[in-house]
Amino acid sequence: MSYMFHFPNLRWTALQAEAMGVPQLTVRTEGVKEEELADLEKALGEAKSKFGLEGVYTGALASVYQKSRVERICQSLGLDCLSPLWGVDPEAHLRRLAGEGFSVIMVSVSALGLDQGWLGRELDEEAIGELVALGRKYRFHAGLEGGEGETFVLDDPLFSRRISVRSAVKHWRGDSGHLEISDAVLVPKSGKQRQSASEERAPGARDTLSRI
Repeated sequence: MSYMFHFPNLRWTALQAEAMGVPQLTVRTEGVKEEELADLEKALGEAKSKFGLEGVYTGALASVYQKSRVERICQSLGLDCLSPLWGVDPEAHLRRLAGEGFSVIMVSVSALGLDQGWLGRELDEEAIGELVALGRKYRFHAGLEGGEGETFVLDDPLFSRRISVRSAVKHWRGDSGHLEISDAVLVPKSGKQRQSASEERAPGARDTLSRI
């Protein structure tokens, strides 16, 4: 368990980096509360030195714990820290992602109301509606800001190719669980998807980075 980082299917983030055409730097952490912050600072410091990193975007909507700690680390390293999604309504955020061509699946659930049927499920409009309704009923954040679930992006407007999951295994512990992706590859997008990705890489597409 980690208070800062997602853990299911980390090895497949290499495909995401490849699809976006950006370098990936990995640093091992044991995920110990507060101690893991030193590992994050080490990684960001190395990225600054190796790749000329100037700033960090967080995807935080409501987690003060994560946002404040990333900001503190960035300040110590002389990096900008931006949280463009801070305070955004979670339902509006999820529906905007779906509408803009993001393909996202649930890979971990650990909240009352979320059963194993959610593992591997794509967050399309129908699923988002159900997730929001369950969040209201069981009082969890629909954007999963409290660790109620974790997701994995298979495609988005910045990807030159999409990720195809060829096999996966569900691990269920009675009230929580995760989806382990055992095989995945990058595959070509459809014509419409390729056009969308090309448009996002055109001049003026920088704003897209603030929506991830």
